[in-house]
Amino acid sequence: MKEIKLTVNFHSFFFKKHFRKKKSTLFRDAFGNFHFIKRFLIFTFGCISYNRYNGFNRLHLEGTEYIKDLPDKKVLFVSNHQTYFADVFAMFHVFCSVKNGFINSIRNPIYLLNPKVNLYYVAAKETMNQGILTKLFSYSGGITVKRIWKKEKRKINRSINILSDITRMGIAINDGWLITFPQGTTQAFAPGRRGIVHVIKKYTPIVVPIVIDGFQKAYDKKGIRIKKKGVLQKMKFKEPIQMDLKKETNDSIMEKIMDAIEQSPKYKKDNS
Repeated sequence: MKEIKLTVNFHSFFFKKHFRKKKSTLFRDAFGNFHFIKRFLIFTFGCISYNRYNGFNRLHLEGTEYIKDLPDKKVLFVSNHQTYFADVFAMFHVFCSVKNGFINSIRNPIYLLNPKVNLYYVAAKETMNQGILTKLFSYSGGITVKRIWKKEKRKINRSINILSDITRMGIAINDGWLITFPQGTTQAFAPGRRGIVHVIKKYTPIVVPIVIDGFQKAYDKKGIRIKKKGVLQKMKFKEPIQMDLKKETNDSIMEKIMDAIEQSPKYKKDNS
């Protein structure tokens, strides 16, 4: 037991020391990725994916007025999830568009020339290591985490990895905006993973909910192969979630998040 505690404490010290001083510079982000490469990748992926959201398929936007005046850092977006990549592709378009002054519209792709480079998103490590394309997309802002909840045998590794993942997410939040999917799966109405509550309590970001729909109809599970054209995809931004982090329990915070992204039991009843 002492050996286990010493191992966890060592890794806690290592991650705090290793990540504590990471900050973005004029040329690199907080993870050491070059801004000019990120700009090129966002522009390229944006051009390739544009017709998916404003061509043979359409993206209907609501509520981007809630995010146009948000601070440049310490903002966490929580969203439901329908495909591995198409959801995030669309969000990159929206955030870059809003940065350039467009509200509830991605009709003018000139915004791709001036992207938001301090934009990050959480993705499963095994998903982002599947090929050169996913690795390039990961470079544009991916915060890769291991889906440890699927392996319950080695609890020590679980604690260490969670500490590392939360710290990396904290770096992203302190450097800019972070997109996360609390359910950790594309399955509708799956329970939320409580690690996101620890992130919120530790780094106290502004928490903005997003509700998406239609992506699973248009694309395969990965969000790359087109299943159907003529689909109206929807993305709705809501006002930041109000919460008292000192008084509210982890359960109540989690309930607020799941309710805000319309994945709580009452929404499941409405859709049944």
